[in-house]
Amino acid sequence: MRRKPQGVIEMGWAAISCACAGRYEHAPLAPEFPDSLVQRFSFEAGGGLGWRLSALRTPRSAPTPWKIVVVTGAPSWAEYWAETLAACPPDREMIVVDRPGFAFSEPFDAVPDIAVQARALAPLLTKAAGQKLLLIGQSYGGGVASLMAAAAPGQVDGLVLLSAYLGEPGPTARKLLDMGGRVLRLIPRDLRNAVVEVRGQRAQMPAVRLALQGLGLPVKVIHGDLDDFAPVDVAQALAERTLRLGRAGFRVVPGANHFLNDSQPERLLAEIEHTIDDIRRAPSQLFVRRRGLGLRSLGWGFQPAT
Repeated sequence: MRRKPQGVIEMGWAAISCACAGRYEHAPLAPEFPDSLVQRFSFEAGGGLGWRLSALRTPRSAPTPWKIVVVTGAPSWAEYWAETLAACPPDREMIVVDRPGFAFSEPFDAVPDIAVQARALAPLLTKAAGQKLLLIGQSYGGGVASLMAAAAPGQVDGLVLLSAYLGEPGPTARKLLDMGGRVLRLIPRDLRNAVVEVRGQRAQMPAVRLALQGLGLPVKVIHGDLDDFAPVDVAQALAERTLRLGRAGFRVVPGANHFLNDSQPERLLAEIEHTIDDIRRAPSQLFVRRRGLGLRSLGWGFQPAT
């Protein structure tokens, strides 16, 4: 199996070498992941924006019971989900998108307005008759996915905020944003667009919280306890304050950092299946605070992963 770049330094170097070589993929997928396992395709952006967007999918001969759509973080590189896509069981369909402004997706420049991105990605929420759709927003993609779900009532059956970046950087993210801001004109397009996006996200968070408050569907927040990019306490506070009413859960993954998709794909797929099982049986519930214990739920999902 190819060794894909791990961690911030290696991923940054991969982006630089990719830009110097004029490639959009940081490592070619085809030698290891044939089209029968992982297939790249393009689609027209929603909202009349006129862009062509790129994504990876698991090709299936017939609709599966669940369709899983992943909106990636910043930088937005679907190829880093290739191992997870290849390991996806045959009764699941998964699509992972390169968001606008990254990898193969148009436009070339950053699209810092997350509402515009949500409109662009709306075509991904189409599903077959009787099919259920789980929408996953990873890191920066959490805010985009929240707006997508709010704008498509009845199309999304569950929302996962995975390692969600919510406008408050952890120590590592803060250093990278400061460094990126100093050399913004010198770094490759994908890294530059990521810095522009993240620096402009905080002001848009009220719209995200408002969207989450109005969702009438199960929401699960999954976060690694070692995440130093997007602090776990910020994610828990979002669950407590924004998702107080409704079907929601908060799940901590022990020993996991910000890049849950860089761990063993079976572990991440098990988390997804756990969430699907929760959605199937999730009743409406209220959050309660127990003295000395913090946030707890009267229903499902508030527990560490095993």
